[in-house]
Amino acid sequence: MTGSVKLIYGDQEFKLPVVEGSEGEKAVDISQLQAATGLITLDPGYANTGSCSSAITFVDGDKGILRYRGIPVEELAARATFKETAYLLINGRLPNREELTRFSVLLNDNSLVHEDMRSFYEKYPRSSHPMGILSSMVNALRSFYPELQNLEEEINMTVTRLLSKIRTMAAMSYKISRGHKVVYPRPDLAYCANFLNMMFDSPVKPYEIDNDVVNALRMFWILHADHEQNCSTSAVRLVGSARVNLYAAISAGIAALWGPLHGGANQAVIEMLSDIAKSRNMGRAIERAKDKKDPFRLMGFGHRVYKTYDPRARIMKKMCDSLLNKLKISDPLLDIAHELEAVALKDDYFIEHNLYPNLDFYSGIVLQAIGIPTNMFTVMFAIGRLPGWIAQWKESLDDPNWKLGRPRQIYTGPTQTQFVPIDKR
Repeated sequence: MTGSVKLIYGDQEFKLPVVEGSEGEKAVDISQLQAATGLITLDPGYANTGSCSSAITFVDGDKGILRYRGIPVEELAARATFKETAYLLINGRLPNREELTRFSVLLNDNSLVHEDMRSFYEKYPRSSHPMGILSSMVNALRSFYPELQNLEEEINMTVTRLLSKIRTMAAMSYKISRGHKVVYPRPDLAYCANFLNMMFDSPVKPYEIDNDVVNALRMFWILHADHEQNCSTSAVRLVGSARVNLYAAISAGIAALWGPLHGGANQAVIEMLSDIAKSRNMGRAIERAKDKKDPFRLMGFGHRVYKTYDPRARIMKKMCDSLLNKLKISDPLLDIAHELEAVALKDDYFIEHNLYPNLDFYSGIVLQAIGIPTNMFTVMFAIGRLPGWIAQWKESLDDPNWKLGRPRQIYTGPTQTQFVPIDKR
């Protein structure tokens, strides 16, 4: 506690403690507010409400800072593997060589999916969205892998199992949806390369591993690995607060990520850029975005947290340009994206409303260049975000201040009325 704030309600005066985080963030602790005053707070969207204390990720939206366990995301994107980043988030520190080797072995050992799960996949209608399938199948893992007696060992095994199998499950759902033969994981390939091989290898055309494509996927997943208390992470924590198993909590996170305003935004950006390309009228799109009466939104611009350029977007933009240049891909959507960004960054409306490009603006183009189909974009986000979800779930499990999540409300419905029998209505 670093002080208090004074609350005056009627003729009474109350003091509420102020707590401070390691980066100087301050919050008013209102946990005893109702008991002392009979009042609750009302904060639609929880924009001003902290649901927990966390040592995992730090975001400063005004300065454009993002750090995982204190390490800037720029450094991790430039130098770390995805496995190192996952280990860092989940365990609170980077692994040494021996720990990383053991982690890699465990991921390889747990990469296969129970064969009985294939019948589940094959029964889904071909039109099913991959995110709906993934959410259901992650939840179903609990039936195939019962809990161990030792809680710590169970958590460690479940964490490793999820991190490893989610790649296999995502690639399997893609292959089965296309009627193709399932490609199994290879122990000689690293995490990112293994996924790409499972997605695109076939008896007709063997997949050739391209290190630049692998690096692009590595960077994409690292940039998506965690982002503080966003919608899906909060869903994982809220569902997890009921002390459900990890599979159920992650399944809830996947379902939340599915939404177009959250994980589905990168797909929405591609669709928006395609519409602009067809209409050949970017100016009209800009004007519609500025019209408050028009429901149209310029996807990929602005963020609930960042009031400046999203630091992840800078990295992704550079990667996007580099990858397409290397692969000799001329993507008209990239040209439109560059032009749209240039126009928006000079427009007073966008500057005044802090509408800068976010991570989603260029990430969809990168995924498209890799060969990922549009309906799998959000699945790629989910694979990247999994380490963060697991870290947040584990942290809440060990939180001495843990409580079952139960938000309050202000009731605005009718006051007490009498029931009227049907023959008198």
